[in-house]
Amino acid sequence: MNRVATFFGVIVIAIAVVGFSSIFIVHQTGQALVLQFGEPKRVVTEPGLKFKVPFMQNVVSYDRRVLDLDPAAEEMIAADKKRIVADSYARYRITDPLKFYQAVGTEQGLRQRLGRVINASMRSVIGNYTLAALLTEQRVKILAEIQSRVNNEAKQFGITVVDVRIRRADLPKENSEAIYNRMKAERERDAKEARAQGAEIGQRIRAEADRDRTVLLAEAQRRAEELRGEGDGEAQAIYNAAYGGEATEFYEFYRRMQAFRETFASGDSSLVLSPDSEFFRFFNELPSGRIPKARR
Repeated sequence: MNRVATFFGVIVIAIAVVGFSSIFIVHQTGQALVLQFGEPKRVVTEPGLKFKVPFMQNVVSYDRRVLDLDPAAEEMIAADKKRIVADSYARYRITDPLKFYQAVGTEQGLRQRLGRVINASMRSVIGNYTLAALLTEQRVKILAEIQSRVNNEAKQFGITVVDVRIRRADLPKENSEAIYNRMKAERERDAKEARAQGAEIGQRIRAEADRDRTVLLAEAQRRAEELRGEGDGEAQAIYNAAYGGEATEFYEFYRRMQAFRETFASGDSSLVLSPDSEFFRFFNELPSGRIPKARR
């Protein structure tokens, strides 16, 4: 009985192994290629539970969704002889699993070969355009041309390239540094020119201000002299009128008193003069020291 049970158990296990080896599942997001001893037999694109010959056939699954490819950045030369470093990416879909398997086998193998195709197509197309065109509306036309070339080459891999984009197009590092240094030198030169122009304008303004100041001072001095002359003339006219009128004796006396005040203002002045000197004339002529009064 034990031998019979063991025998039936082995048979059940064998049947289960064979059964599991003869079925496979294709997901909605996938597709499969059935191989028999490495030779493709059929392509399965419909999702569901599928069957195959156990132990003789195996299944290779591929994703049917849109996949991404990010090739390495490449240095290229534009039509205006400017070097740029273009960083791109692409999206593709496996449309023919059989051709894909025969051409590259795996997605890793495709990434290497398709990356070279994309970079070669970009180098060929960008070589016909200037760097400025990549930064304008012509960029859309350039990308469409690159995608068309890549698709023509990608047909041999059993894929369809959905989109190709240039993520970034920069100048090489040494070119960027050279441009930065040139821009810095230009800005420093502009700053020096601006400072020189400012200094020139400031000097001109100061010179004009000094000239205006000199003119104003000269005009003021001239006007002061004119006013002083007019005042002296009026004063002299008053003096002349006074001296020539009835108050001549009074004003002569007044002027003589002013002379006395100025002579003895310090308090320590000494004069040795004759009593009948002209300086003391008024003291000798006036009786009892009477001071003459001005007549009106």
